Amino acid sequence: MDVEQRVHMIGGHGEESYANNSLVQGNVISSTKLIREKVITSLYSNTFPSSLTIADMGCSSGPNTLSVVSETIEIVEKICKERNHLSPKYIVYLNDLAGNDFNSVFKSLDNFKEKLSDEIKTEIGNCYFFGVPGSFYGRVFPDQNLHFVHSSFSLHWLSKVPEGLNNNKGAIYIQNTSPSNVIKAYYEQFQKDFSFFIKCRAEEIVEGGCMILTFLGRRGDDPSSKECCYIPELLATALNDMVLEGIIEEDKVNNFNIPNYYPCPSEVKFVVLNEGSFNMNHLEVSEVDLNVSINQSGYKFAQAMRAVFEPLLVSHFGETIIEDAFNRYQEILADRMTKEIIKSTYFTISLTRKSL
Repeated sequence: MDVEQRVHMIGGHGEESYANNSLVQGNVISSTKLIREKVITSLYSNTFPSSLTIADMGCSSGPNTLSVVSETIEIVEKICKERNHLSPKYIVYLNDLAGNDFNSVFKSLDNFKEKLSDEIKTEIGNCYFFGVPGSFYGRVFPDQNLHFVHSSFSLHWLSKVPEGLNNNKGAIYIQNTSPSNVIKAYYEQFQKDFSFFIKCRAEEIVEGGCMILTFLGRRGDDPSSKECCYIPELLATALNDMVLEGIIEEDKVNNFNIPNYYPCPSEVKFVVLNEGSFNMNHLEVSEVDLNVSINQSGYKFAQAMRAVFEPLLVSHFGETIIEDAFNRYQEILADRMTKEIIKSTYFTISLTRKSL
């Protein structure tokens, strides 16, 4: 599977689009605001650069895309006003894979700037926006160029499906029936990918520059635990029901594995400390009640998952099974939501680039 070509959220503003089905992701960004405010205030107050370079990696599209950028500019402008400093120029890089709906983001920039000026109620520094397509599992920017890097709900995506998953029968991710070699392959691919992500950002971020990364993950050590595997397992249930009815070939499901890994904090900390270029300043673990966030609706829950996974499913199974698959998934989710609370764990870390 060519992840760079096949992984992207559903674009546009239609009923199934990511723009209309990313409320949970937006709520998580809002919940981590205080962490960013502290980091950005410290970063800018200690350096006062004439030009501030911001990168959002895995930016996607929709209402969440520019929210952190807006927030960052507001924080800096407040500091400038309080200390009677000239506003810096803002250079904003929006990074995602080439299949991302960058056009929708670009079309929203005029409204974004107008709304930001109205909220700040003062003249702000010039803002320059750049779309940067490409995988963040590699170099994306010039050496020592970035002051602040943000990424939320993106780093659980792997650069590729791990190798050696042929015996992960009936599963589309790790679950409690997965053989140990499957769990090991997923973990090793995550470790390799995230290590390279950290190494690349270390070369691109200025001394004293910061990163804030929010992971969709788990609290405990077990990669097959329900807290991180339940949602894809229910999607696998829908697909396997279609196998039993002869709608999908069994081999099609057996050969489909989602290129995700939901890490725990200790796995992330290990990579950061082992790479050695960053100090870890803060780590905060939280969870979101999906029953409440998605208003007890199996339909909305399924739509949120469809906005993320449909392009991947289409590339493997074709378009003809999609409506049926997600209708079944909706029914399964609706049933489970009446019987239990479904939660997702996420955690946020802040890092500072050490002296070069």
